[in-house]
Formats: sequence, structure tokens, C-alpha cells
Amino acid sequence: MRILQVCSARTLGGGERHVADLAHALTARGHQVYIALAPNSPLRALLANLPEQNITTLRMRNALDVPSALKLARIVREQKIEIVHAHLARDYPLASLAVRRYAQFVVTRHVLFPLNRLHSLTLSRVARVIAVSEAVARQLRAQRIVDERKIKVIPNGIDLKRFEHPLSDAARKALRAKLGFEHAHLLVGTVGSMLPLKGHEEFVRAAQLIAAQRVDVGFVIIGGDEARNLEYRAKIERMIAELNLANRVRIINWPEELAQFYAALDVYVSASHTEAFGLSIVEAMASARPIVATATEGAQEIISAGKTGQLVPISDAEKLAVAIAALLESEAQRNDLGTHAREEAHHRFGLERMTEATERVYLDALEAK
Repeated sequence: MRILQVCSARTLGGGERHVADLAHALTARGHQVYIALAPNSPLRALLANLPEQNITTLRMRNALDVPSALKLARIVREQKIEIVHAHLARDYPLASLAVRRYAQFVVTRHVLFPLNRLHSLTLSRVARVIAVSEAVARQLRAQRIVDERKIKVIPNGIDLKRFEHPLSDAARKALRAKLGFEHAHLLVGTVGSMLPLKGHEEFVRAAQLIAAQRVDVGFVIIGGDEARNLEYRAKIERMIAELNLANRVRIINWPEELAQFYAALDVYVSASHTEAFGLSIVEAMASARPIVATATEGAQEIISAGKTGQLVPISDAEKLAVAIAALLESEAQRNDLGTHAREEAHHRFGLERMTEATERVYLDALEAK
């Protein structure tokens, strides 16, 4: 198949890593994959395996950017595209205009936020809608914007091989020293864009409670440093300083390879207020890390409480701290949860499984045409 992926993201997160993994996996399976990105997209750095001529940069500033829609339409015609697959709500109208009678239109819904009236018109042309979780599918059905028979749930998948290599003790020690935790015996971390809904404030408050009881634990937040997030990052940095945690909590930008950071952790934390899926949770599971997560819609679908991780109430820093502290006290429990988490990730969230399911959606869309 000849497939055009459309993603105007200006920041890097789980949804964007999903697009890159899907593009590479489809290419490896023999499809001709093209991708349209925004200028200076951080996603471009993740697309090294795609031919340069298959990557196009378009402005795609908003849902009414007609010149970008016309350029997408030209790509569809010239490259004889069969499937146009859009991943962000603001890209749905542009992609819908571009497909016309030449291709089939597929979208993925990565978030739980409701769609608006414009999308009820835009998605009248859609062949299939992929929901990354049952929670997203329920929200789509409740809005009744698309025929529910067009909705297909496909959980995000990851390249499991990237997370199969644990760090040696020496490598873990070196990485912790690089983070400024030379004397920390245990390391707790979270991965997520610097946005309020990711729960970084609760993570820091939980760190304060644990740090008051233990001197051998370090905490790290791995997040983006995009311009639109600088104000929130500054707020979290001030909070860390005011709580006298400057030597206990670090914030670092997205590393080139996340797998080694997961492998260096003793406990992985997701303190989000809302998650449609939770790609970082799955990555930590594949790394055999024990998980403490807030009971968001996505986390509840991924984690089996008490078997692959622990679930705590949303926005409750005290209960978050209690759950983390309990795991820090028991290496046996950490190992048990981590082992089961890796098994679950391999069983449910492999990239090949997701790619095959997405291929079937594309084929269904073409048959419907």
C-alpha cells in the first residue's frame, strides 16, 4: 500500500513516538510510507529509516490552513496515495480535504478530549477511526460523530527489542552519577511532557514525603523542553527549590534513547491526571520496571493492580508516596511486579501486533471504497 501519515505535532510525546514506530514498521513490511510534518518537527529526528524524499514539511498551522490542505492533496495525487492517516484533531480537516476521491481517510484518536462541531463534518468522509484504548472508543461512541461500526480499538504498540537489554550495575551507577545521584541507592522516575495534566506537581510532593524519610533515593523527571512548556517547567523548578529538593529531584530533557533510563529506575511512576493510553507506562513495563500509576482511564486498561503495578487515586500525592515507598522497601516485590509487567507488555503491546491490526484497518477501508 501507498500510505501518507499526517502529523503536525510541534512537541514530542507518546503519540508522536507512536507515529514514528508505525511508519518504520509499515516500511519494514514493504509498504510505501510517506509522512507530512510541521516545520522543525521533533518527530523528524525519529524518522531516520524513512527515505528523505518521502518526508514533506508543511505549515499545517490549524484546521483551516487551506494551502496546506491543497499541498497534501497534490502529494496524494502525485504519489498515488491509497491511505491518508491523520493523528491530530487539527489535522483531520486538512487530511479530509486532501483525500477527495483519490484515497481513503483514516484517523487515530490518541486523546480523550471531545471533538467539536467542525469534526462532525470532517469525519463524515472518514473510512475508519482507530481508538488507542477502550476509553477513547467509549468517548467517540458517546459523541456519535462517526458511525460506531467504523471505530476500531488498537492499543499502541512498542518495539519491545529496544527495552530488552538491562543495564549492568556499573552502567546504572554511571548513569545515576551523570544525573547527579552518585550516592543514591534507589532511583524513582517519571516520563512525560512538561504539562500540568502529567501530574509533575504530585510527583514532586510525593518525592518530598519520601525524601523526609529516606536519604538514599533520587527522583528524576524526563520531559520535553519545548517553548510552550517553559512556564510550567519553571513552576516545577521553583517548587523543587522551595521544598529544598534541589539535590533530590532532577528534570532532564528527552534523551535520544529512553530505554537506558527506564532500565536505571527502581520504580516507574505515572502521576497523570488523565491518560487515554499511557505509552510510557508500557515502555516501563517492557523494561521490567515496577509501576505506580494514578488510576486514569488508560492506566486502568494497561495495569493489573497488584500483578503488574500499583494504582492510586488521581491527584493524591500522599497515597502516591505511600505506594512508591512500599515498593522501595521491598526488592522482592519490585522484581515480582517487574517480571509480570514485562510478560504483559510482550503479550499485549508488541509493535508487530499493532502494525498488523493497523494494516487490517487499511485493507478494510480500501474494501469499503
